[in-house]
Amino acid sequence: MSLPSRRGALKLSAGLALLGAGALTGCGRDTATTAAKSSAAPVDASPATGTLNVWAAQGDADVLDKVIKPFKAANPKLKVEFTLIPNAEYYTKLQSAIAAGKGPDVAQFFPESQAQFLDPSILRAVPDGLVDPRSFFGSLWDAGVVGDVAYTVPWYAYTYALVYRSDLAAKAGVKAPTTWAQTVPFLKALQGAGAGHGLGADIGWDVFNGQDVAMYAWQAGGSLLSGGKWTLDTPETVDALRYNASFFTSKVADTSGPTFLDAQPYFVSGRTAMMITGPWVVGQLDTAAKKEGWTAAHVATAPLPAGSSGSVSFSAGGTWGVLADGGNADAAWKFVRYLAKPATQVAQYKAYSSLPAVVSAWDDTAIKGQPLLDAFLTQLKNTRALPRVSTWQQVATRLGKEMEAVAKGTESAAKAAANVQAYAESLGTGTK
Repeated sequence: MSLPSRRGALKLSAGLALLGAGALTGCGRDTATTAAKSSAAPVDASPATGTLNVWAAQGDADVLDKVIKPFKAANPKLKVEFTLIPNAEYYTKLQSAIAAGKGPDVAQFFPESQAQFLDPSILRAVPDGLVDPRSFFGSLWDAGVVGDVAYTVPWYAYTYALVYRSDLAAKAGVKAPTTWAQTVPFLKALQGAGAGHGLGADIGWDVFNGQDVAMYAWQAGGSLLSGGKWTLDTPETVDALRYNASFFTSKVADTSGPTFLDAQPYFVSGRTAMMITGPWVVGQLDTAAKKEGWTAAHVATAPLPAGSSGSVSFSAGGTWGVLADGGNADAAWKFVRYLAKPATQVAQYKAYSSLPAVVSAWDDTAIKGQPLLDAFLTQLKNTRALPRVSTWQQVATRLGKEMEAVAKGTESAAKAAANVQAYAESLGTGTK
């Protein structure tokens, strides 16, 4: 069973603060989306009626009642009922409700871990013309497409980039690394400028580390699946595991810490000087430092360093799907369509700082004025969807454990890749 993001849990509990002033360049779409077929009838423009039961994880959805006030005003005969569930319990309760035939009309999902739900017995296909797939970051749309059928519509977005101590980089006279080869030297320079360790690496050794291996493998030119078969025992996966291990063998990162909850205090205190993380962290650093303006004076962001095949990350965030057994599909799709509008996603950003999944929404002045988001915008334009198979979360968890063994020097990268390949083959992909 997959769960919403552990890393996202901190974001969900704290929200995001404004990130500072300055210009953020807008972007155009430069990634292609997967073509998707739908046999569902188009959704008309008539007002929605009846009762709409919406389930979502606590966090970004906490502000939805405020965000959809215009939608409720335009649909006065519709009653919207929200059920907000703690993040860590969300998928478990949703799965149980679906199995019992008591699921909601519409539910929130997480594109990085929604594959198990992408089935016509669980979710309805996105109707023709409901939204323009090209309006979203391509990989976020692709995350909801299986067998040329789209089952989810993107709501908010995030990905990983570098968050580093700009003051220490300036002291050391170095710029953010743009390649793998530059990364360890950059981190050593930050240590030379006073940091205890250059990188506050993720040492959870779990499913989220498996996602890290995925993006490093893509950067090395690899793939995780090909022709419906796992392709993990490859030179590219070996390179990915070795790259991650190099942070520890070079002593720019420590296998004993910081833990997840310690990452920001370590960063603020200078015990570490860089994180590979999501955009929510930036908005929380002033709080961690207990000083307003600390972030603007001490922090910069940059896209991920490129491997031999470029700088690639994975896409994550939130999506919406309409349950196959729901009783008010018409209202559900009209609700989803409203949440996918650029203006609505800007309103969601203003209410909770959820970053838009619709590319054009990033042109709004409220978002353009946040300079530390620039790297995340750049990275979102170069992301891929994680495997859309039900066993990916299990495979990613095993990847995380193998990643630990390589980082601690108890196993070679080649052996780790062979181990995870054998494990993945034993599970299969969960497809019929």
